[in-house]
Amino acid sequence: MSPTLEHEFLLELVRQRPSLVATLLTEAGVPIPPFDEARLESSDFTACQPTEFRADAVVVLANGKPLAGVVVEVQRRYRKEKTWSWPVYLATLRARIKGPCMLLVFCPDPAEALKCEQAIEMGHPGWILNPIVIGPDRIPKVTDLLQAIAEPELATLSAIVHGRSGEEGLKILQTFFDSVEHLPKEREIYSDLVLSMLPEVVVNNFLEFTMAMGTREPKSKWVRQWVAESKAEGVAEGEALGEARGEARGEARGEAKAILRILEARGITVPEEAAERIGQCTDLDVLESWIDRALTVEAAEELFDPS
Repeated sequence: MSPTLEHEFLLELVRQRPSLVATLLTEAGVPIPPFDEARLESSDFTACQPTEFRADAVVVLANGKPLAGVVVEVQRRYRKEKTWSWPVYLATLRARIKGPCMLLVFCPDPAEALKCEQAIEMGHPGWILNPIVIGPDRIPKVTDLLQAIAEPELATLSAIVHGRSGEEGLKILQTFFDSVEHLPKEREIYSDLVLSMLPEVVVNNFLEFTMAMGTREPKSKWVRQWVAESKAEGVAEGEALGEARGEARGEARGEAKAILRILEARGITVPEEAAERIGQCTDLDVLESWIDRALTVEAAEELFDPS
C-alpha cells in the first residue's frame, strides 16, 4: 500500500530539517544533549533475519560523534505489531551508533496517541520501553512571525495540525502564510503542503478571514493562487451546468458553496429554503457579506438579517 500524504508530510519535514525531532522531543519534556548537527541515518534495520525491519525515519544528533539516535515513526492508529518491531529498531540503532536512542512516535489522533503511549514490557526485569508520543496537544501553536520564519518546518506542522481550530487556527494560518513570503525558494512548497492537507472549508474560512482583516486581496501569493483556481473551478462548474452568466455565475456558485461549507463545518443546520436562497443568489457583494456572517451566526436564517 502506498504511503498517504497524511503519513508522509511529517517525514518530509524531518527530511528537510532533521533537527525538528529535537524540537518535538523538547516540547514533550525530554532532555536533549547539546548538539551541533542533526543528520538522517539509514532507516533499514534488517540484519540476517528474513523479516524486514524498516523505520519511517532515523535522525542522529551529533557533536563530532553521535550523541543520541532518534527513531521517528508516524502512526495514524495504534498497531499491536509495532510493540514487537519498535524495540528492534532501538536496539539495532543503539548498536550501530554506540549511543543512547529514543523512539519518537507522531500520531495526529488524540485517542490513538494515548494507545501508542502504552509501555512495552520487554520481559527482562526493569526493561520497559515507553514510547515518546507526539499528539496534537504537543505540537506548538506557532503565532509568532519571527519564530515561524526561523523554524519553517515547525510552523508548517503547526498550521496543518492546528489550522482548523477556530479563531486561533486562523491566526496560526495567517502567521504561516506570512512567513512563507520570507523563506528560501526551496521552502515555498510548504504552502502547497498546508493547502493540500487542510479541508477546503477551512481554507475558504481562512480566505474570508484574511480579507476581513485588511485588503480584499489575500497577502500570500499562494493563497491568491488558490483563490484564482477555486474561482476557475466555479466558473467551469457553472458553464457545465448551463449557467447563463458564465464566469460571474460560476464565481457566485463558488461563493455560495463556501457559505454552505462554513455553516456545515460549524455544525449549523441549513433549512432547504435557506440553502435555495443562497444557491440562487448571483450578487457577489451580497454573497460576500453572507460569508462574513457565516463565521459568527448561530442560525442560518441570521445570514439574511443585516442587524
